Amino acid sequence: MSRAPAAVVAYAQPKTSVRWKIFLIMLLLVTVNYIDRASLSVAMPMIAGEFTLTPVMQGLIMSSFFWSYTLMQIPGGMAVDRFKPRLVLALCTLLWGAFQGLGALTTNAMSLLATRLGLGVAEAPVASAGGALNAMWLTQHERVRGASLMDGGSPLGAALGSVLITWLITVAHSWRAAFAIAGVGTVLCGIGAWYYVKNQPRDHAGVNEAEAEYIELARRKEDEKEAQNLSGNALDFFRYRSVLLMFIGFMCCTTLYYGLLTWMPTYLQKAQGFNIQQMGGASFVIFFCGFVGELSGAYVADKWLASGAAPNRVMRTFFGIAGVIATIAVFSVAHATSPSMVVILLSITLFFLRWGGLYWSIPAMLASRNKVGTLGGLLNFGGNIGGMVIPIAIGAIVQFTGSYFLALMCFAAMGVGLLLCSIGIDYETKIPV
Repeated sequence: MSRAPAAVVAYAQPKTSVRWKIFLIMLLLVTVNYIDRASLSVAMPMIAGEFTLTPVMQGLIMSSFFWSYTLMQIPGGMAVDRFKPRLVLALCTLLWGAFQGLGALTTNAMSLLATRLGLGVAEAPVASAGGALNAMWLTQHERVRGASLMDGGSPLGAALGSVLITWLITVAHSWRAAFAIAGVGTVLCGIGAWYYVKNQPRDHAGVNEAEAEYIELARRKEDEKEAQNLSGNALDFFRYRSVLLMFIGFMCCTTLYYGLLTWMPTYLQKAQGFNIQQMGGASFVIFFCGFVGELSGAYVADKWLASGAAPNRVMRTFFGIAGVIATIAVFSVAHATSPSMVVILLSITLFFLRWGGLYWSIPAMLASRNKVGTLGGLLNFGGNIGGMVIPIAIGAIVQFTGSYFLALMCFAAMGVGLLLCSIGIDYETKIPV
């Protein structure tokens, strides 16, 4: 009897929107994450001159982040499931800020490579933590927007990083100052996130009864449909076709994206003749188009899902369009006749490629809530295998052919892989692991 008046009050008052503020914080953290990653790509022409680096060595250094980042995905996801996302996020952010700042003190290729390895370890659990918060804070029909809002920090960070790091290098006449400032900013953001992010809605003082009950009601309905067999380990996921296709499809998507993230600034300077200011401006435009594409695609996808459309229909349609257009656009870059056309085509590529951010809603679709972090770790593990390989591969292609043509053909092949894998996933069946 005592619960009835509280329920009436809960539904009579407007819901607070703390859940969306949580994901704005995640957007901020991932944006800072990618500003830190982009700093190396923007500064690489200067670093290569100072340290006398060949294209292959440049590729090794840019790839080194992904070695540790990829290998720590599954342990990072398990840590999120065990210690919960709030603690993991705070510790990771402090550590990655420290390694970013240490990059300013490096004096040769190997010391710089070591700081990138540390950065990869520190950043590894962040995406899985975001996936766990998605399952804890958002309803089924909000998760696509939440996942893409968080993942939108990737192109936004790459865009802002291109401008900010370029500006800092120009003003300070030093890439070291840019690294140091980025590291301090990261630590401050981590402290702020610790104070605002909570693991559960009722742990947060800003959540009113209406919002808490809204989230809990949605979770109860979802739990009724969830598989009851929760035994098994992370590798058991690979017995299921949808997980295998998710793993490979996201790997294709991120291989194309990380190839552009790591080598595009150098490509614009070396192949298209841009100076550092023009390169920064062009990179901002290209990656900001990716940010707009990711958020707009997620908004439309979530609204379509909320209208009652089947997840298979929605997700396969979006990934199908993204795969086709991104493939055609990046293939056309190799045949573009002017620098402005290159920027336009790369902007189109990023706009549709970033619909791949919808992949971050898949762990919550397929996994039970206590396994979302683990499946998110598997997803990001697959996604970053390409990050380990593609910077080195592009460096070798450029060094031995003197051209970016084959690199662009590799990117087009990844677009085809994204298309074929994404349309084969069953987005409607929970995995009983």
